[in-house]
Amino acid sequence: MTDDIKILKRLYNDYTKKYLNKIILSAFFTLLLAGSTSSVAYLLDPAIKELFINKKKDLILIIPGLIVLAFVIKGASLYIAKVIMIGVSTNVTKNIQEDTFNSILNADTKLIENKHSGKFISNIQNDVAMITNLVSTVILNLFKDTLTLIGLLSVMFYQNWKLSLFAIIMIPVASFAAKSLGKRMGKITLEQMKRAGILSSYFMEILKNHKLAKIFQKEEFEKNRAENLIKKVTETSRKISVVFVRASPIMEVLTGIMIAILIYLSANMIYKGELEVSNFFSFLAAMMLAYQPVRSLATLNIAIKQGLAGAKSVLPIIDYIPEVKDRDQAKKLIIEDGEINYIDINFSYSKTEKKILNSINLTIPAKKMTALVGHSGAGKSTIFNLLPRFYDADSGDIKIDNQSIYNSTIYSLRKNISLVGQDTTLFDDTIFNNIAYASKDASINDVKKAAELSFSNEFIEKLPNNYNTIIGENGVRLSGGEKQRLSIARAILKKSPIILLDEATSSLDAETESKIQKAINILTKGRTTIVIAHRLSTIMNSDKIYVIDDGRVLEHGKHDELLKISSTYKNFYEKQLKRS
Repeated sequence: MTDDIKILKRLYNDYTKKYLNKIILSAFFTLLLAGSTSSVAYLLDPAIKELFINKKKDLILIIPGLIVLAFVIKGASLYIAKVIMIGVSTNVTKNIQEDTFNSILNADTKLIENKHSGKFISNIQNDVAMITNLVSTVILNLFKDTLTLIGLLSVMFYQNWKLSLFAIIMIPVASFAAKSLGKRMGKITLEQMKRAGILSSYFMEILKNHKLAKIFQKEEFEKNRAENLIKKVTETSRKISVVFVRASPIMEVLTGIMIAILIYLSANMIYKGELEVSNFFSFLAAMMLAYQPVRSLATLNIAIKQGLAGAKSVLPIIDYIPEVKDRDQAKKLIIEDGEINYIDINFSYSKTEKKILNSINLTIPAKKMTALVGHSGAGKSTIFNLLPRFYDADSGDIKIDNQSIYNSTIYSLRKNISLVGQDTTLFDDTIFNNIAYASKDASINDVKKAAELSFSNEFIEKLPNNYNTIIGENGVRLSGGEKQRLSIARAILKKSPIILLDEATSSLDAETESKIQKAINILTKGRTTIVIAHRLSTIMNSDKIYVIDDGRVLEHGKHDELLKISSTYKNFYEKQLKRS
């Protein structure tokens, strides 16, 4: 319970407090709503007494008119109060989603890679919706139903305090029933959120790998998997709905028993002359109108438990503190030449795993090309990932122009690095926006120049909308070579002094590879470049080549030198000669 209160305080301070003036305004209109609802019940007393019993014709228009006015005020007040809280609700959703997204965006690569993207999407959409319901809809219902109940109870006590004392017994009984249902709801909601996240992850996997499912004839297999996952989600959804509606029969039974007893007591009081018929009908109307707010308040605990479950899932993401961050007094990295030094670098992805890099020492000469060669899993990509600080080394240092990257701001470090990888990443946007992603101030001429230098203009100009062509999710409408040329164009536009090329020319035909190699030569000219390539033909002219194996540097030198001193490198070379 203490943790729940802390979460509620956190939600109030971070997301609700700033809209307190709107919430108070909404509360004012719920006060009008409560007053108008109560007045409807109260007006039944003079309506029956003066119009039906005393038959006063001078009131035959006034009392019905007042009832109409009360309903007009009730309807208008409810509408305005809901519109105000809808505004609060959308703003709270926006704020929480922005905080969640920003935290994910700034999170360590390790966190992103260890959790499926589908689960993050479920957090941002489904779980945030539960929190929003807690801080908006619950607040509105709390004000509306509490004030309405107070107003109706006032009418009931005014008409007959003895009957009212008996009637209010239902409130604690209903609250007790709702409390037990709320505990059950919290457990089911956490289970639902977990299953919804798994289902979202699965859907994303299938959409991404639909061709794989088709070529291996796995449609039936995936259909069964989907049915199983959907069944689990629908089961928990059904359980949640059942818990919600379980309150209805409880309330109906309690209300039925109470009304029966009240009619019995009222009849006896009327026989004894202690209660007038008009007072009874006014009391009965107030009591019946009180049924809805009592029922709503009784189930409010269920919505609160759902919201708390969502908060317990989302707030840890918002509160996540990255391990890779600027150190105190970090300075702006200033690059003059661009020489890079890896000094006694050790690295493992977690404390329980073996070391991926062991005492790595590299000297990457400024404004020249250095290649990394080694078997898959040797540690080449990890060396790459440490330079822009996607990860931080366990020990050792990396320096650029004798400035430690760990004492430099991450922004200034990454601003000076461009990455072109084999698995090109593009957005479902126009070609212009994909290239211009490297520079927010890029003009159309800047983008066209980068496209020309990367030979991208050759295919862009053949497209129906040229630079305004939408290329689909991750460039699905382009070939592999076209996507890589766009990636190179983006790197050219960035104009950074350090270039990272991760197997950029693998899996391409000879003509396309030739064009990309020319584009890479333009990109890397006069820039410090580190390149990984399984095909040695792409790196034979590198100024320096490091042979990496099992996280260690075996040898380094130029191509001709390594053929003489490195059996590993020579083995690579001879195998590729046989293939060709």
